[in-house]
Amino acid sequence: MDLLRTFRAMKLWEKWVVGCFSLLLVASMTMLLRQFYLENTDSAPKRGGTYIEGSVGTIRMLNPWFTVENDVNRDITSLVFSGLQRYNPFTGNVEDDMATIKISGGNHIYTATLREDIFWHDSTEETPRPVTSDDIVFTYQIIKEHGFPNPILQKNFRGVEIEKIDDRTVQFKLEKPYYFFKSNLTLGILPMHHLENIPPERLPEALGFNLMPIGSGPYKFRSMVETELSTEVTLEHFDDFYGSPPYIDRVVFRAFPDYASLLSDLRNLDGVRHVPRDEEGRAIIPNRYHTFYYSLPQYVALFFNMKSELLSDNTLRLALQKSINKKNIIDDIDEQVIVDTPLLEFAQEDWKYQFEPEAAQGALYESDWHLPEKVRLQHLQINSAKNVTGNLHPPQSIVLLDTGAQLTVTGSYAAASSEHLFLNNVSVTKTDTGSWTVSIPTDGSTGSILPGENWVQLTESGGDILDTFILTRSTNKNDFMRLREEEKILTMFEESKGSGSGISVSDLVIDEGIIRMKKEDELQGIRIRENGTPLKLHILTSARPPTYPKVAEKISQQWREIGVDTEVEIIEDRSKFEEKVINRKYDVLIFGQPLLDNLDSYPYWHSSQVQSLEEIEEEGESLGIKLDANNLSQFTDFRTDALLEQIRETHNPDLRKSALSQLREVFSEEIPAVVLYSPTYVFAISNKMLGVDLGKPSLHSDRFLSVHRWFIKEKRSFRAGKSWFSFFPWLIKLF
Repeated sequence: MDLLRTFRAMKLWEKWVVGCFSLLLVASMTMLLRQFYLENTDSAPKRGGTYIEGSVGTIRMLNPWFTVENDVNRDITSLVFSGLQRYNPFTGNVEDDMATIKISGGNHIYTATLREDIFWHDSTEETPRPVTSDDIVFTYQIIKEHGFPNPILQKNFRGVEIEKIDDRTVQFKLEKPYYFFKSNLTLGILPMHHLENIPPERLPEALGFNLMPIGSGPYKFRSMVETELSTEVTLEHFDDFYGSPPYIDRVVFRAFPDYASLLSDLRNLDGVRHVPRDEEGRAIIPNRYHTFYYSLPQYVALFFNMKSELLSDNTLRLALQKSINKKNIIDDIDEQVIVDTPLLEFAQEDWKYQFEPEAAQGALYESDWHLPEKVRLQHLQINSAKNVTGNLHPPQSIVLLDTGAQLTVTGSYAAASSEHLFLNNVSVTKTDTGSWTVSIPTDGSTGSILPGENWVQLTESGGDILDTFILTRSTNKNDFMRLREEEKILTMFEESKGSGSGISVSDLVIDEGIIRMKKEDELQGIRIRENGTPLKLHILTSARPPTYPKVAEKISQQWREIGVDTEVEIIEDRSKFEEKVINRKYDVLIFGQPLLDNLDSYPYWHSSQVQSLEEIEEEGESLGIKLDANNLSQFTDFRTDALLEQIRETHNPDLRKSALSQLREVFSEEIPAVVLYSPTYVFAISNKMLGVDLGKPSLHSDRFLSVHRWFIKEKRSFRAGKSWFSFFPWLIKLF
C-alpha cells in the first residue's frame, strides 16, 4: 500500500519514468529467460499436423500392381503399402523392410522371413490381421498368372518359383542368378483376404479395393473426395505400423487437372510435387517454399533404328553423334545434367565423344554422303578436264540459245581417218581450208542441243567417237549469267587448291542446281550419295513432355548444319505414339528410359528385347509384335548380350565392374543411341515443414521413404542436469 501511495503521489513525468524502467526490466528479463531456455534445451520433433501436397495428374487405381505409369498413384501407394525390401535413398542400396532376405543355392534362392509385428490396416483388437506368408505368395503368384493385366511387372517374375515354407517364410527360386532381384521385392504386398477371389484379368475392376486400399504401410487410407477443382485423397497415421512411426498425423494428396488450377489453391498447399521452371530454369513457386532440385536414374536419348537402311551404317551414326551439341540443347530446354552413356554407373563427366562438327563432316564423307556443292564441283572439274583435251572446241562451254536458234561449231580433220564426219549425228561440211563446220539445231530434231547439259560428240562414218565436248545450254539470261559465274567459281577453286587461301567447298552453296558463293549464316545443301539419294531421317517423338519437341527442333537444326535433312513427327495422341513406337515407325526416336534403383540395362539393350516385325497374321493379329519390347534401337550384338547377362547374373563386384567397362566400350563403338541428358525435377515444400531430405531418389515417390523424419510441430526439453532452477547460476555466470 505504501508503494501504491508513493506512486500516486508522484508527478506525472515521474510516473512515466518508473513505467518505462519497469517495462524495460520486464522485457530484459523475458529476453534473458528466452535466451536461457534456448541455450539449455534441445528441439525435438513432436507428433501432429497435416501435410497437404498438390500435384498435376489423375488419381485412379491405388494398387501397387497398377502404378507403373501413374506417378501420383505411386506416391499414395508408397505410403499405404510396404514391401519385403525398400530402397534407401541415402545409401543407394536395397535393404530389408517387411522381411529379411538371405541368398543361397548359388544365388538362385532368396528366402524372405517376415517380421512378427506387421499388421494390415483393417486389423482390430477383436480381429487382428497380421501379414503372413500367404499374403506374400498371393501378391507375387498372381502376377505370374495368365491374364494378369500388367505385362511389365509380369516380366520381372518370369521363371521365378514361389513357395511358402511356413507362416512367416517364403522362398523365391530363380532359373538363373539375378543380381537385381531384390529390387523386384520392393513391390507393395497386398492382402489376400480382400482380393483372393478375383480373377487376375478382373483385378483392375476391383474398385472397392483399388479406390479404398488396405495396406501395411505407415499411413492408412481414410477418404477420397472429388471437387470441382481437384481430387483429394486423405491418409492418416497407422498406429500399429511396424517401422519408424511418422510424426505427421495426416497426409493429403490433391490432384489437379493442370498447374494453373493448382496455383489457384496454392495457399492451402504445404508441398507441390512437380514445379515447372521458367526460361532461366528457376522454379515457379513463391519464396515461402523450399525447393529441391533432383534427377532420377533415367535419361533422354536419340534411339537410332538399327534396322533402318540408312542408320545401319555405323559411320553415319558416328557422324550424327559428333554433330550434336548437348550443351546447346540442355541450355535451350533449361536442363542441367548432361549424360553420355546409358550405363549410369559411370561418372558422366568422362565423355567418350565430344561435340566435333569437323569430325562429323569427315565421317559423313567416309560414309559416302557428300555435300551437293562438292558433288557439283567434282562434276564440273571432270567436264572441264574432258573439254580441254581433243580438237573439238566450241566457242564456249556455256551458251545462251533460244529454241529455233543454231550453234555453229568448227573443227579440223587432223584426227580423222575419214572425210565423212558427223557432229551429234549431223553431217559436217568440209571447207576449202581442210577444216569442217556444222550448225547444230535446238528445235528437238536430230542432233539438237537441248536445255541443260549436252554431250556433243564428233564421230566418223563408222560410228567411232573422235572427240567429246560437254556443252551446257541455257534459254534464260539470268540462268546463263549464273552458269557463267559458276564457271568463274570453278576457276577460283582450282587456283586455290593447295595454296591454303582462296575458296573452299564450305564457302559455296547450290541454288537451283547451280553453285554460287554462300552468304553469311546460309546453310549448304542436303548431303547426297552418288546416285542422288538425299540424306533424310524421320525423327519421331511425343508432344509430352513439352521438352521433347524442343529437343527434336534443336537436333534437326544441328543436323541440318552438316547437311542432314530431317522430317520431325510430333504426336499428340499417346496411343498413336505408342503404336508407332511398338511398330518401330521411325529412323530416330526421342524418348526417355528409366533405370530405377538397380540401373539394370538388360531390358533396354539385350537382343531378346528387340521388336519382331514379321507379318504373321492369325485372326487379324500380328504374332510378331511384342508390347514389352524395350530395345528401341533394335540393337543386336552378341558381345552386348553376353555382357548384359554377366552383369545380371554375377554377384562378384569385380566381374560386374569389368563387364560394365567392356559394355561401355561396345556402346561407344556401335552407337545404337545418343544419350543426351537426365531430366531435372523440382519438388517444393513449405518452410514450415521440417526434417525433409530427399537423398538420391530412384522414383519420384522415393521422397516419402524418409517421411518418418518429416515434422511440423516441435517441442523443447531441458538437457540432462538443467531446469528452470538453473537460471540464476546461468545468469551469474553470464555477467
